[in-house]
Amino acid sequence: MQTILNVQSLKKYYGKDPNVTKALDGVSFQVMQGEFLGIMGASGSGKTTLLNCLATIIKPTAGSIHMQNMELSNLREDELANYRGNEIGYLFQNFELIDNLTAKENILLPLSLHNVSEKESAQRLNLLSDCLDIKDVLNKFPSQMSGGQKQRVAAARALILNPNIVFADEPTGALDSKNARILMERLAKMNAMEKTTILMVTHNSYAASFCNRILFIQDGKLYHEIRRDRPRETQEDFYQRILKVMSTFAGGDQYVF
Repeated sequence: MQTILNVQSLKKYYGKDPNVTKALDGVSFQVMQGEFLGIMGASGSGKTTLLNCLATIIKPTAGSIHMQNMELSNLREDELANYRGNEIGYLFQNFELIDNLTAKENILLPLSLHNVSEKESAQRLNLLSDCLDIKDVLNKFPSQMSGGQKQRVAAARALILNPNIVFADEPTGALDSKNARILMERLAKMNAMEKTTILMVTHNSYAASFCNRILFIQDGKLYHEIRRDRPRETQEDFYQRILKVMSTFAGGDQYVF
């Protein structure tokens, strides 16, 4: 498979000696095209800082991030805007939908900003609303939707521009167990059927069991990796392997849906 994202020796430090906080301390990994990669760690482990660096929300202290052939630190402002708008999709924990727009209008907003034709927009909306099972809420406002419906609408918005990669920041964090399961099943379906590349940070072991590969982070460093590639390994088997690794964390979320 082709490498889509290459992270090398990434560091993010806050403060000055002797009171330096090393949120990221030399993180290196690759993401392959079509992969569903999970980054797991307890609160304060560095996983959200990592995601924010990849999304160019914050600047790293040192290291490099290559998206395909682009070195992000070398991009001009217009190139960064294109990267944020076209190359990546971002799925937030708290939905970030616009309250006075319908689900359909929220989803299509990125396309209108990029002058995508009505015909193409309708085709993309139809595909995503089928895959994410949100056709029945397209004409509803966020206040009329459940948390699970809001998050699936937010997922459609993140995917509508066909980004090279989707960054998901604790996407099940605001959902109950039923809606969390539905969302993860839909994201896994998008990954399997459309080969959508997804990088998800989470502290939830069940959500992580939908991934193909998981990197574990603690104190700003990656310390373990597991893949779901054993012969005949079920999702439950993979989930149990995740729990064994997460047992090393203090305060890791390990409840079963």
